[in-house]
Amino acid sequence: MLRDRSFSKDFFDNQLFDALGLIQGKLSEMILAADIAEKSASVKVLEIKGICPQHFTMIALLGDTSSVNVALESITKLFDERRKANVDRESDR
Repeated sequence: MLRDRSFSKDFFDNQLFDALGLIQGKLSEMILAADIAEKSASVKVLEIKGICPQHFTMIALLGDTSSVNVALESITKLFDERRKANVDRESDR
């Protein structure tokens, strides 16, 4: 199913992955998430195509279990920090 929903049909040829992490969000957030994932862990990032009227996109993180976990934790940490900074900025007003 993942092969059918990806933009790159040959991406999975001769590659085995232990774990899959899925993240959904706005396109700009997914570009940032993909960058963080690839820089923080040894994972492959793949955009998953679909039809979403809210203009959300989804990316898949593929790799061994510990690498996918590290990538997901790094992404979560950055987005939590950004969310907290925005809340703090709003409360200062």
